[in-house]
Amino acid sequence: MDNADWRRRDLDVLWHPCSQMKDHEDTIPMIPIQRGEGVWLEDFDGNRYIDAISSWWVNLFGHANPHINRRLREQADTLEHVILAGLTHPAATRLAEQLVALTPPGLDRVFYADSGSAAVEVALKMSFHYWRNRGRRKSRFACLSGSYHGETLGALSVSDVGLYRDTYAPLLLEPLVVPSPDAFDRAPGSSWAEHAERRFADMERALAEHHQDLCAVIVEPLVQCAGGMRMYDPVYLERLRKACDHYEVHLIADEIAVGFGRTGTLFACEQAGISPDFMCLSKGLTGGYLPLSAVLTGDEVYQSFYDDYATLKAFLHSHSYTGNALCCAAALAVLELFVASDVLGENRRRAERMRRAVEPLEAHPNVGEIRQTGMILAMEMVGDDRRPYPWQERRGIRVYRHALERGALLRPLGNVVYFMPPYVIGDEEIDRLGEVAISGIEEATGRRL
Repeated sequence: MDNADWRRRDLDVLWHPCSQMKDHEDTIPMIPIQRGEGVWLEDFDGNRYIDAISSWWVNLFGHANPHINRRLREQADTLEHVILAGLTHPAATRLAEQLVALTPPGLDRVFYADSGSAAVEVALKMSFHYWRNRGRRKSRFACLSGSYHGETLGALSVSDVGLYRDTYAPLLLEPLVVPSPDAFDRAPGSSWAEHAERRFADMERALAEHHQDLCAVIVEPLVQCAGGMRMYDPVYLERLRKACDHYEVHLIADEIAVGFGRTGTLFACEQAGISPDFMCLSKGLTGGYLPLSAVLTGDEVYQSFYDDYATLKAFLHSHSYTGNALCCAAALAVLELFVASDVLGENRRRAERMRRAVEPLEAHPNVGEIRQTGMILAMEMVGDDRRPYPWQERRGIRVYRHALERGALLRPLGNVVYFMPPYVIGDEEIDRLGEVAISGIEEATGRRL
């Protein structure tokens, strides 16, 4: 069967995520993939595509990685899954031990879930329940403008991307939304750090006024990914940690997209030298193989739930596949790959190559900014007035289709074209992505360099 056959069969039965399905009939081609290897995906007509976005930011060490494959086969021959309520297994325990050792100090307890959104739900509920166990009637959460934390109702409640949130607003909690410190709208001549310092005044006022009602502030450290790859300086996290301590409000770090080396350090919080009260992990945790998430917190939170059953202090939250053995085995294999070579050091070199590959766009009149944090690089298209193009023009879709025709999977976020590739990408592939992005932006904007 070829691409056309699989497209027909797919469109008869499947409803795809984050898609207007009518697009796949007339605007955006559906690409059936038969295999993957390293950074490459191959369709049923033999066309190959560089996976520039790590298949929604999950793949760290390439498709069909031999080491992860081997560890999964070994685990499948022993134990595929067992209920984690009242039972345990070595893979879940070893993974929890390693996560405690690798994450910032004070994150000593691991609670497993099965997706990034579920991890955020766990953190929100734990924070609310903690204050309840302490006799404090807090019930609100604060987030940053442009933030995105998932699409289950609790996670969506603390998100601020209207495209995802607005339709469901009547079902959601009402968060306190604080202006983001992202550096895109900083004053001319102002550094990222100076801008973040100024923006923190908004958070300081919000905490001073509302801390009695706030359970937690939730942020995506350093990069607001789904909000358009908006980036900010670590000084904001330093200030936020101190303020949350002062006002007795939890800090939740959503490292679901930015964890495991994406920002240049293993975890983004390291660049600010802070430990959050809750850290949410997923996506790269299993190297793009299987759905697993983890929420890490400290012993003080854990002890606030530790009591006789009759007190109802226990955290009665579960997922059927909590701590799935295959998922944990994949995650352990990923951590082994980090130990086997200087992944973060090599990523610094790759990140520099990525920036050089798109350097010509600095002179493009319709590129408002090229911004980068570690292995995340974004190029924002703007109109002649330096404002983002109206979303109805769908300039990003033009780049997407252009890239597919040239052997690259780019999936822009509105007007923002970005790279977030697997860590096994080579120099030739990086240079090729640069060429595709440049020519795609030229086509989408109607302006040549």
